[in-house]
Amino acid sequence: MPALVKLVSQLPGELPASVLVVQHFSPDSDGQHLVDRLARHTGLRCRLPQNGDLLEDRTLYLAPPDRHLLVREGRILVTKGPRENHYRPAADALFRSAAVAYGPNVIGVVLTGMLHDGTAGLEFIKRCGGTAVVQDPHEAEYSSMPETALRNVAIDHVVTLSQMGPLLARLTQQESQPGSAPIPEDLIQEAAIAERVVGNTEDVDKIGQLVPITCPDCGGNLWEITHGKVLRYRCHTGHTFTGDSLLKSTQHNLEETLWVALRMMEERKNLLTSMASRGESFYSVQQEERIEEIKKHINRLREFLINGGGGTSGSTVVTPED
Repeated sequence: MPALVKLVSQLPGELPASVLVVQHFSPDSDGQHLVDRLARHTGLRCRLPQNGDLLEDRTLYLAPPDRHLLVREGRILVTKGPRENHYRPAADALFRSAAVAYGPNVIGVVLTGMLHDGTAGLEFIKRCGGTAVVQDPHEAEYSSMPETALRNVAIDHVVTLSQMGPLLARLTQQESQPGSAPIPEDLIQEAAIAERVVGNTEDVDKIGQLVPITCPDCGGNLWEITHGKVLRYRCHTGHTFTGDSLLKSTQHNLEETLWVALRMMEERKNLLTSMASRGESFYSVQQEERIEEIKKHINRLREFLINGGGGTSGSTVVTPED
């Protein structure tokens, strides 16, 4: 919020554009107090939108808690569709929706933040002829989101927060551009899925290739999206992931599974110990051998987990959510 407040305070109240904002915060938060906070620092009208609201210039719309913010045909869509990269609201969902609806007249902005949301969305905007802007990661409080965008997308402007307001004001003063090229069909298809217009295996088959990986959110099949440069996956219910986000999810799930396995092995050892204490001498010897064997497995698995095995620490950058 501090970065967002600093940015909107630079935007003129007569800005000839709509400003749509995705901020990651708790699903049970009260978004209105954030809207009120922004309104104290800008001449733009600040609103927590309702589904179906008109999209107006000189207005800032903040995505409500636990809802995606989308646009279509001059109106706001507020939906509780599937999470994207585990986020709802998600910047990727908003960027794709705006890119499909307004093509080259969209400016996508990524500020300070953790993990990867917004990177794929900026690529969507670029593929539709729009402009991509990121905060200079060297000054960002959390540099992960702008750095990931810079690694994967041809960014048009990398600026500090103090430079960003004047830049956006200048860009929005430029004449509206007609669509110089058709909007990619795969993005139109994905935008429709996000709006819950379509969403079945036949639709996803048109934009991706089925792979032997399951969705960490719903357990369904995943398709690898074959368009664009950012590696992405989606299931037919609508959950989507960049490659980095999916890797983090599988890493987390693997660690949880191993801890469950450790608990079950401990329980098996305890059961064998109880059985051995009640058995005949020959039976007890067999049980003791089995107990010693399972103790070895328990110690190896515990050491593996405590030392960060399986990528639970050290193999990738894992950061707290913004």
